[in-house]
Amino acid sequence: MPDDIRPEQLLGIVFDYTAQIASECRLGRVLSLLADMGCEMIAAERCKIWLIDKRSRELYTIGQSHFEQTRIPHGSGIVGYAVATGEIVVTDHAKAAPRRNAQNDRRTTCQPTKGMIIIPFSGADGQPLGAFQAINKRTPSGTFSKADASLLSLAASYAGKSLESVILQEEIAATQQEILYIMGQVGETGNHVRRVAEYSYLLALGLGLPKGDAERIKVISPMHDIGKAAIPDAVLNKPGKLTDEEYRIMQRHAEIGYKMLISSQRELMRTAALVAYQHHEKWDGTGYPQRLKGEDIHLYARITAVADVFDALGSDRVYKRAWEMDQILSLFHSERGKHFDPDVVDALMKQLQPVLEIRSLYQD
Repeated sequence: MPDDIRPEQLLGIVFDYTAQIASECRLGRVLSLLADMGCEMIAAERCKIWLIDKRSRELYTIGQSHFEQTRIPHGSGIVGYAVATGEIVVTDHAKAAPRRNAQNDRRTTCQPTKGMIIIPFSGADGQPLGAFQAINKRTPSGTFSKADASLLSLAASYAGKSLESVILQEEIAATQQEILYIMGQVGETGNHVRRVAEYSYLLALGLGLPKGDAERIKVISPMHDIGKAAIPDAVLNKPGKLTDEEYRIMQRHAEIGYKMLISSQRELMRTAALVAYQHHEKWDGTGYPQRLKGEDIHLYARITAVADVFDALGSDRVYKRAWEMDQILSLFHSERGKHFDPDVVDALMKQLQPVLEIRSLYQD
């Protein structure tokens, strides 16, 4: 055991972090907790958990947001070597290590790296899953010991068991989300529903909603136009202006979507039904189909409305060209408190930079 930590301290660290990890299902958060646990267990400046992406043949680590990803080629550099061979690496001279990759260093570190421990770990089936990396000992001696490596090996073994189930659950959730995207794509173009989902998530956070609510609206919002599945293609894809009768037909998609979803026994889908029904309502009561006003409109529908219109205005459609960003923002300023909930418009302006990053990431 390291001479810089007492047994009772170590036990407290392990109990505290394993309790938090056991109740967590978000991969980014689990990786963050594991890394923090490793740092405290062996007094390291930084720890990272690397995972194998079998499809791209890369190693990656992520932050609490999936957009904070760092990737390196599988088998490349010291970490890649350790994962590929299953060998534990302990060094106090990382910069002089024979398998060091300077390009990987630039991608993965923001501080000078001296000492390093890398412990590969596997899943329950014995197949390599990733590696636990500790960087720079945070004590006067500045060097990692054999005891440090032993403790980190225990943490790595626990990481393998913990991460396997979390990764599986994330894959299931991602598959379910993909199904919703595909279903919601009816009558839409390119990545519209994916962008609306991500915008809605950011707007919810901008409003100060709990992350759980933001996650729920991210799942729900892609279903807002599901009722368009019952609208004739001649109306849905008409390049010119709709006639009054065609517009009435188009408006029916809100009620149709509601009826498609409301019979579900799942609360999430029943809320999605309300969003489908209400996302064309307006803050001042002039929308459709119920002419609801203000907070009588479900908050998720108010958020989805802003996300949907923002993306629609900035996208090419059969009946129009994409607007310039200054035109889009001008419309939201003028319709604040009229068409749109003023608080949601304010959240859009607050979150505009990450919204634009999503727009760039998921182009048509």
